[in-house]
Amino acid sequence: MGALIRLILGVPGAIIVTGLLFLFMAAMIKGPTRLNDEADSVNISITAKIDDTDLNSANKEFKRPTLDAPPPPPPAVNDPSNRPALDGVRAAIPTIDANLSIGSGFNPDRDAQPLVRIPPQFPDRCQNRAGAKETVVLQFDVTPEGQTTNITVVDSSNSCFNRSASRSVERWKYQPKIVDNAAQWRRGVVTQITFVLEE
Repeated sequence: MGALIRLILGVPGAIIVTGLLFLFMAAMIKGPTRLNDEADSVNISITAKIDDTDLNSANKEFKRPTLDAPPPPPPAVNDPSNRPALDGVRAAIPTIDANLSIGSGFNPDRDAQPLVRIPPQFPDRCQNRAGAKETVVLQFDVTPEGQTTNITVVDSSNSCFNRSASRSVERWKYQPKIVDNAAQWRRGVVTQITFVLEE
């Protein structure tokens, strides 16, 4: 109800105010205009005046900064009794009682470790007759180029895995054995490959 009353009173009021403003603007346009043509022009100067400096007086006023004196050298010690002892600390070497098992596959020649070792694939045909863990021991030679050759099976827990182990070792790459700056054959390298049946 209140919105209807505001609409009824607001629309005629807005028409009246708009009409009065229109008449006022029309009267201003038709009325005489007075322009002041003789108004003073505004002069704005942006450049600032630069004073010349006298170079002779500027040089007379310049003073060089004074530098701090270097620190004095440390005092020299001439007393021979004031020298550190160079004996060091003497202690007994402890003994370690431990049974270390390096294992049968230990090879002191670090170059006999393969640079590229391709893991063997578990053969599908051996899955039914394989135990939980099968091992194949192989012996082979390494050429001066680092390739494996003359691969033979020395021992095997299941002969079904011999072919897969041999194919894996064929793709291994070794660092060649260097003797007197020349690559040599490495004969009789033995390795063991273990196949584990995953559940």
